[in-house]
Amino acid sequence: MHALSRKTPFDFIFATLIAATGLFALSRYREFMDVYEQGILLASIAGLIWFGWFWPAMRWFLPACGLVALGGIALYQGDLERGATVFGLRYLLSSQSAVMWMCVLFFLATALYWLGLLRRSGTALSIASGLTWAAAGAALVSKLVRWYESYLVGADVGHIPVSNLYEVFVLFCLITALMYLYYEARFQARTMGAFVLLVISAAVGFILWYSLDRQAHEIQPLIPALQSWWMKIHVPANFVGYGAFALAAMLGVAWLLAVPATIPASRSRKLALYPVAALLVAAGTLFFLKAAEWFPDLGSGVGLVTLFVWSAGGMILLALNRGALASYLPRPATLDEVAYKAIAVGFLFFTIATILGALWAAEAWGGYWSWDPKETWALIVWLNYAAWLHVRLVKGWRGEVLSWWSVVGLLVTTFAFIGVNMFLSGLHSYGNL
Repeated sequence: MHALSRKTPFDFIFATLIAATGLFALSRYREFMDVYEQGILLASIAGLIWFGWFWPAMRWFLPACGLVALGGIALYQGDLERGATVFGLRYLLSSQSAVMWMCVLFFLATALYWLGLLRRSGTALSIASGLTWAAAGAALVSKLVRWYESYLVGADVGHIPVSNLYEVFVLFCLITALMYLYYEARFQARTMGAFVLLVISAAVGFILWYSLDRQAHEIQPLIPALQSWWMKIHVPANFVGYGAFALAAMLGVAWLLAVPATIPASRSRKLALYPVAALLVAAGTLFFLKAAEWFPDLGSGVGLVTLFVWSAGGMILLALNRGALASYLPRPATLDEVAYKAIAVGFLFFTIATILGALWAAEAWGGYWSWDPKETWALIVWLNYAAWLHVRLVKGWRGEVLSWWSVVGLLVTTFAFIGVNMFLSGLHSYGNL
């Protein structure tokens, strides 16, 4: 009761709006939902109300995105073909158009965060933050509109848009951006965005390649393995974890560039290692361009191999430039604290997602755990961050080791998410590129 007494009238207006919207959806679509899906909807109502009360920015962000999405939905008038002819859909509010706007806005935000960082421009950082909010809004609008579009394709095709790499990468961008914006506001440290937006921009690059090269934006029916209400809770929980781990990794990079090495590399060692790093970056680029010709059987593994070769070169460059941005970034203690909080949140949600995945596996395949490659690597990711949290909370570790650990942890997580599907077959092989 004491907590409720501190709420403002706007808090209750927001709660009423969310509850009314959710209950309207329940009353209209109840006959198409099983008891579990009805439970998910009711839990979502409570969760969104709590989210808005916890983070005041959500009180305007969620309703605004909902209204814009409803505007896009109304333009369809029940006909998916209108998406190619109606101006408002073709260039603004269809799910694919919204995703393209998201990509542009994230790229612009990344550039302005770096401009603001290097020029110490508060104006540029403020605009970058606004663009990140707009990009996150476009991502959420795209998810809501795409959900509706899937039902226009066919009543038996409609599904929550978290079923393939294209859809979950948009979800990753949305979750990572919102997590960053929360910590940006809480710690008043906008220069962190220069690093966090880099990993989001990398995901945006994948989305552009995947949608243009593979036409992955086209809505496809769910395969039988994904036709389950478990997907609605397992996948979003997983991507809260992925987004948090990515955010922490980029703040690890920022910490390393903010704090000089205890034992600086000698001039001769730097002169020797810079060419090695440049060679790795060049080799990764050449491999990416020529692998299809040289190694035709490697297929989709080209991207992941390239990523890891580039990453090796990047980590050498990072080690050689320790402390280079010390005067530009927030205090190392702030970067360390935000990274810790992100990993703690990510670990919680990844744990929940792993438990939900085991329950889903028991229903779908008759066993909670089968040591499928995807399950095994999920366990490796879980153990990695469990150990990270243990040494920080119990052993009191801080700083350099944990920063490097979080950076390497992102590579482990990337392999668990994408690499397993590329190189290892198993029960989750439907997730191949």
